[in-house]
Amino acid sequence: MLNESSSWSLRPVHGGLPQASDHVEFAFEDPAAPVHDLVIGDVFHPRVFAYAPTKPNGRAALVLAGGGYTRLVVGKEGVEVAEWLAALGFHAFVLVHRFPSARFGSQAPVDDAIEAMRQIRSRAKDFGLDPLGIGVCGLSSGGHLAACLATHHAPPDARPDFMIIGYAPISTNATGRTVIPNKPPLPPPEKQALYEAMQPDVQLVDGPPPTFIVYAANDAVVPVENAYRMHKAVIAKGGSAELHVYADAPHGFALRRNDVPADDWPRACERWLTA
Repeated sequence: MLNESSSWSLRPVHGGLPQASDHVEFAFEDPAAPVHDLVIGDVFHPRVFAYAPTKPNGRAALVLAGGGYTRLVVGKEGVEVAEWLAALGFHAFVLVHRFPSARFGSQAPVDDAIEAMRQIRSRAKDFGLDPLGIGVCGLSSGGHLAACLATHHAPPDARPDFMIIGYAPISTNATGRTVIPNKPPLPPPEKQALYEAMQPDVQLVDGPPPTFIVYAANDAVVPVENAYRMHKAVIAKGGSAELHVYADAPHGFALRRNDVPADDWPRACERWLTA
């Protein structure tokens, strides 16, 4: 445990995503699924799982999986991403966060991401990290959550030093900012309330961190307008952003290969990370 009064812990992981043995923290939709295909259907206590690199470069990333804030695609967009980053020399920390709900309120995911970043940074010496080299990598709803950390809602010690954001609904779910005409509110009400309150492209801090952005132009789930909004916002606030929009890729492409040009985005991101 990080401290005796906290319900949080940073746990080392070797080849999987274990559940706690002392009490139920989260529930898998299919506990028998291969680790890279695991999906979490409910979260009762947030947890961070740590993946250590073989050849550390002194940097780290908090990994935020997607799932529309109603589930977590933690295998494909969490474990696989953490293993990829660890292979590049990064310490990777996969967050299992609570969902916006009547039980926890609309801001639960943001609160959990803020606390995760603060605790990782507070433990930087333990992991041999540069405290100014801790970023975030978020895909889909995890990308929206990642961007929230670069807004005024997050305290300075929780703000990332770099961001990787993929196919995230930055602000097109908010009333008055949708791309789809007459788009109805998203259930549950707390999820819609989160998207109303957190619109990162108009809430970024001045001098936001360097940002890598990747989307598909034909994404049928998350409009590509989100990519342009985020890119424009980072530049307008004095930051630097590299934007990759691929013509064709399914929503949730993550690191999986689909025989399309978007398959190359991890290599582009690796070049950006080491530039």
